[in-house]
Amino acid sequence: VIGQPAKSKRPKEPGENKIKPVNKKVKPKTPKTKERESVDSSLKSQSILTQVMDRGHFQKLAATLSLAAGQSIELRCKGSNVTWNYPSYLDTFKDSRLSIKQLDRYSQLILENSTAADTGEYSCWLQLCNGNKCRKDETKTGSTYIFFTDKEELFVPTPSYFEIVYLNPDKPAVIPCRVTTPSAKVTLHREFPAEEIETDGTDIIYDAKKGFVFQHPTSDHKGIVYCKAEAQGAPQISIKYHLLYVEVPKGPPSTSIAVSSSRAGVSDRVHVVCTVLGEPDVDVNFRWQYPGQESGRPVIVQNFWRLINRGIGHTTRISKSLLLVEDFEDIDVGNYVCIAQNLQGETTVATKVEL
Repeated sequence: VIGQPAKSKRPKEPGENKIKPVNKKVKPKTPKTKERESVDSSLKSQSILTQVMDRGHFQKLAATLSLAAGQSIELRCKGSNVTWNYPSYLDTFKDSRLSIKQLDRYSQLILENSTAADTGEYSCWLQLCNGNKCRKDETKTGSTYIFFTDKEELFVPTPSYFEIVYLNPDKPAVIPCRVTTPSAKVTLHREFPAEEIETDGTDIIYDAKKGFVFQHPTSDHKGIVYCKAEAQGAPQISIKYHLLYVEVPKGPPSTSIAVSSSRAGVSDRVHVVCTVLGEPDVDVNFRWQYPGQESGRPVIVQNFWRLINRGIGHTTRISKSLLLVEDFEDIDVGNYVCIAQNLQGETTVATKVEL
């Protein structure tokens, strides 16, 4: 449960319960509104997803499930047009252990020889299609979070040994040190100065499915941190996370344009650079319009970006697009227009080059 220390709530993870979920509706004598809505929503969301057990038995899945790493699992989702979502790790490496088949009345997902890295959310939903356009049927979905427990791997393995986490003042930040054993005691530590960071359950909380969540990040949180987990054995340390504080105004790209020379001679090399300062994790797309474009005049365009520090604890992404004309001619005289676009909109800037 988000907002509670891991030590007090881990034993109550639904995946650890010995009681199997059933269809029978239990009506408390004095139900609280929030509890009733939560139960109804849970039953509704789990209605089409089941786990195939031994001897052809089926079991509806709770919000979480714990299995020992090495086990295989088969999930079924009712429907004739089903879409699945599962840990991206399995797609990244095109893992042959995972197979999905769509049959007449249901879709089947099988994961063989599971590993700790397979820990994560497994969900499915029905697609409603009209011609070539399809959309998710929000009333027919199923989801469960599966812990593939491994005492040798308390933390879900990651492809890298070091990750960057951006701290944005207007949204929560997550240090994604997820565990494979929901009952593990997990703490957060700063590398320098060496200290444990207190998890107060309000501003900083721990969620076994996500990691540590900073609800209101500030520049004081920046630095290098790591997580430590304990579960009936020697403590284990996670990879390191570099927390970078970000404070950049939201909106269309803040764009500027510069040219090597506003007057060029025949056969000169001319380059025009379009520059955007923005949030570190927000991509910028560039488009160019230039004098010789319609006649097929060859130019070279290169895009690149890097992170820069602006003041104490402030990190910004600088994105650039460079347009190069190697042998300047009459056809190249005119306006060079750069259009920079992000999710909030686009900005157009221009400069002129004469002969």
